[in-house]
Amino acid sequence: MEINFDKNNDGLVPAIIQDASTSKVLMLGYMNEEAYQKTISTNKVTFYSRTKKRLWTKGEESGHFLNLVAIKNDCDKDTLLISVNPVGPTCHTGSDTCWNDTNTTNFGFISTLEDVITDRIENADTTKSYVAYLLQKGINKVAQKVGEEAVEVVIEAKDDNDDLFLSESADLLFHYLILLQAKGFKLNDIAEELKKRHK
Repeated sequence: MEINFDKNNDGLVPAIIQDASTSKVLMLGYMNEEAYQKTISTNKVTFYSRTKKRLWTKGEESGHFLNLVAIKNDCDKDTLLISVNPVGPTCHTGSDTCWNDTNTTNFGFISTLEDVITDRIENADTTKSYVAYLLQKGINKVAQKVGEEAVEVVIEAKDDNDDLFLSESADLLFHYLILLQAKGFKLNDIAEELKKRHK
């Protein structure tokens, strides 16, 4: 891999650290060529510490290593994106990331929708919230709705109306997310189950 360590006078390139499983950005560090080579040879991410003026392997004191998965170079060959499997929290404060985020998988808007469903379950008035109303009816009613929506998806899949197919698919996913939470789970639990099966 060609890396332009000479672009800056200090011989350092930024190294963005990203969790290989969750895609969450964990931290930013800097590498010189020696730190890069040590990272490759040990499979543990090593930086050049600008304050200590020496190589520094993340986790050398805490045991919270960043186990190397892959390294990518950007288009200008002067910034690295490093995928890792972290051992424990990444930040020295004890947080999962240096931005104080929880290192969990994020499914974009679907995760936002899960949070809305959680809020409706915990806080909503059953006369004003469909989610709260449905859950008040019990797990059998929620499961029945998932079954009904699944049948409607199958019916629309056999027709040629893509708008109706997408609409029924959205209804199915929405009700399935409610059912998951009614059973005490979230989509990430399903993702973890699928990872176990992936070969």
